[in-house]
This record gives sequence, C-alpha cells and structure tokens, in this order.
Amino acid sequence: MARDHLGLFDAPPDRREIRLGIAIVGLLFAAVLIIMPLRDVRLIAIIPFVPVINAVMLVGELTVATLLYAQASIFRSRALTVLASGYVFAALLLIPHALTFPGAFSETGLLGAGVNTTGWTAAFRRFGFPIAVILYACLKWADSGAPPQAERPPARVFAGVAGAVGLAALGTLLATSGHDLLPPLFLNNREAILANLMILNSVAIILTLAAIALLYWRDKSVLDMWLLVAMSGWLFQSVVNLPLNARFTLGWYGLFGMMMASSFIIVLALIAESNRLYARLALATAARKREREARLLSLDAVAAALAHEISQPLAAIKLSAAAGLEWLNRERPETEKAIQSLNEALNAGHRTFEVIKSIRATFSQGSGALSKFNPNDLVRETVLLLDKEFVVQRISLRLALDEAVPTILANRVQLQRVLINLLTNAIESVSATRRTRSIEVRSVPSNSRGVLLEVNDSGVGIGSDEIGQIFDPFFTTKPAGTGLGLSLSRTIIEEHGGRLWASAGHDQGATFHIQLPPSAPSSSSSPASTPR
Repeated sequence: MARDHLGLFDAPPDRREIRLGIAIVGLLFAAVLIIMPLRDVRLIAIIPFVPVINAVMLVGELTVATLLYAQASIFRSRALTVLASGYVFAALLLIPHALTFPGAFSETGLLGAGVNTTGWTAAFRRFGFPIAVILYACLKWADSGAPPQAERPPARVFAGVAGAVGLAALGTLLATSGHDLLPPLFLNNREAILANLMILNSVAIILTLAAIALLYWRDKSVLDMWLLVAMSGWLFQSVVNLPLNARFTLGWYGLFGMMMASSFIIVLALIAESNRLYARLALATAARKREREARLLSLDAVAAALAHEISQPLAAIKLSAAAGLEWLNRERPETEKAIQSLNEALNAGHRTFEVIKSIRATFSQGSGALSKFNPNDLVRETVLLLDKEFVVQRISLRLALDEAVPTILANRVQLQRVLINLLTNAIESVSATRRTRSIEVRSVPSNSRGVLLEVNDSGVGIGSDEIGQIFDPFFTTKPAGTGLGLSLSRTIIEEHGGRLWASAGHDQGATFHIQLPPSAPSSSSSPASTPR
C-alpha cells in the first residue's frame, strides 16, 4: 500500500525536480568550462570580497542546518542529524577563514594567522563536509531497516551541534597555533605552492566523488537529489581549484562563486519544499473541514432516516403493548388476545431492527464481503496508514504480534476501520501527556482458536467512572468528539461474533481488547457503519 510522504527527506523526486537539478548541474559545468581557460587572468584584488562572501554563506549554511535539525527531530533520524552537523561544521569554519584572510582585518590576518592558515581552514572545510555527506548516506541506509524507537531527539541534536563546534574549533586551532606542523600551501599572500594544493584538492575530489556515488547508489529522496546537485558544485570547486597557483585571479573569484552556488542550492530547495508543504497542509486542512461537514450532514441524514422509517413500527409496538396490557387488566383477562397483541408488538420490534440494519447498510462506506486473512497482516497494514501520525507526534510504536494466530473470516475493511479508530484515539490520548509516548499493539491466539488483539497506550487513561460508559452512543471524553466511534466499533466487532472492551493499562494509559472468532459470524454479515 502506498505511503504518504511528509517532506523532502522521504519523498522521491518527481521528473520536474530531476530536470531542474540536471539543468543546474549543466549550468555549473558550463561555468567551469568558461573559467578554466581564463583561470590565471589576474583581476583587481578586492580584499572585502572574502569576508562578504563568507558572511553570506555562513547565514545560508546555518539556515540549512537549522531546518535539517528540525526535520531530524521529527523523523528521529541519525542521518539528518549528521548532515546538519556537517553544515554547522562547514559554516563555522567560514568564520576563521574570513578572520585570518590576509588583509581582510589586518595585514597578516587575525587569530595569530600564518601564511597558510586561511588555506588550511578552507581545506578542512572541503574535507569535512563530503565526509558528513558520506556518513549521512550510510546512516540513512542503516536507519531505513530499523524499527521506530523511543528516543530523545533534542539530546541527539545537542550532541551533533556540540560535536560540530568542537571539530571546527579543533580545525581552527590546528590551522593557527599548529600552523608550523602543517605542510605549506602558499609562498606569500598571493602565490601558491601548486604541488601541495594539487594533493589537497585531489583528496577533496576523491571524498566528493565517494559522497556522490553513495548518494546516487541509494534510493534517492528529494533531499538526496539536491545534495547530489550541491556535491556536484563541490566537485567543480575542487576541479577549478586544482590548477590555481594564485589568489585574485579569475579562477579564484570563480571558485568562490561556485562555493556560494553550492551553498545556496540546499537553502533554496528547503525553502521551496517548506512552501510546498505549507500549501499541502492548507489544502489538507480545507479537505478535513469539508469532510467534517459532510460527516455531520451524513449524521443528520441518518438521524432523519431513522426518525422517518422507525416511527411507524415504534408506534405499532406502543399500541400493541398497550392493547396487551388492556386485555390483561380486565376483570376477566383475555389471555389469547393479550398474547396476540404482544406477538404483534414483537413482530413490530423485529421490523424496527430490520429498518435499522437497512439504514446502516445504506450509509455504510465499506464493502460487506467477507474474506480470509491473517489479523497480523491487517495490523501491519493499518499502522502503515498511520505511520506519519506516529512520527509527527513522536510516538514510539511497538508491534508484539504472535505469528501463531489463526486466520479469520471477516470483513477486512470494517475491521481496519475499527483498528484505525482505536489507534487514532490512542494517538490523541498519548499526545496529551508529557511522559514517554508509546503505543503497543499485541496479538495472541484466544480461546477456541480465536484471536485476541490489544491496543495499549501510555496516554491519559480512562477514569473508573467512565470505563463503563465509553461504548455508549454519544458519550465522549473529547471536546470535539461525536461519541459514536467506539459505539459503532463495538457494533462491528459484535456483528463479527466477537467482543470489544476496555481496561486500565498495565502501568498507565488504557488497553482496548478485540476478541474475534476464527470463522465468520453466524448472526449477521451485513456491513456496519464506519467508526469515526
């Protein structure tokens, strides 16, 4: 069954996005072809150029890191946390790169900079970010097969930020205080040592190619595709920088332009995706409002149909019962006529039930067909439908499904609606608490080869004075509830020959139990109304 996607981290790219990405890579490649033949042309030395460009990239990359950390908290993703930390590391190194650039803030640069400090700061940045992308690709693949776990995303984000800050500080310290320990990259403030720069750029190219290969090899999301475009820009940076032997040349200025383009590709992609998700949210909210109004109209229609159709048999029941009492209350009771009147009342009662069944079938949205299936498969299919609700509400889901449970013959659509109703109630209950959020769905074989399904949550629970009423029609503990969901759910289960009841959770919260027979119910096979 198709799954919904929340955003660019798990949604695959569409053709329009792929074509746009290829076009951007083509433009970057064309820029490289233009720059390379003219790379050694010397231009005016614009000293403030580096601090200005670095400041712009700093804001952009920290913005990306913030948005990625937010998505990492939602998805509980180690991969996104590492990628966001890579952006923090790369952004923070822009600060010492600007401060130590010769002539920007002092003749030789601040922080006790040497001739090679700025070059090594740029080298650490050019090595560090591709490594972060490689770790992101590997962790994303590892996380894809792991089940949801109860975690503390803020702690992981804090660890990622702290690690990025620590590594950036270490790189800065090594490039400044440890300046003499590193191989020289420049002869002076303008002339480079080409052999050493080529070695460093070759290492950067290898790391970037490895990151591109891993991103391309794995199943690609929208974020992966834009990372591929950005890493292509990083690759072109190293290609342009490979033969450069001086600053303030056309190739040197082109290198910084390529750096800024690579930096802002992900920024623009994230902003565009956020706008798209906002539009989807607005449309979904409007659709939900229309659905609610339609549901209210359906309830009005059901109420009107019930009032119209059962008024006559109810009147007949009342008259027949009154006539029976009249025959029995006489001085000489006429029992035969009283029995006849009571039989007429009983027949009218049967007609009332048939009318209710007919109206229920009329307003049912599901099929009445019965089929054989494994209840564990139904549970897995249902939790997939609600997967995003668990992620957004940060709820840990645990499935404890006994593979020994027998197959059942039932209406699959109706039972799935019951499970959706119970799980939705559990999500709302758990979301209202501040303690650990968890929901567990269990299945075990029951008596007489039946099946017992249990939905246990760590939510607010059910009061002892409410547990006997929660299945009553129109009784609800939710401000916006209709009070019909649990009542109709119990009706569906009972029509399948089973039972639905609730109890207090093991430690906290509540547990709902569904007991189903292994075969089709004998009483009725007509579809019941949809629980909502």
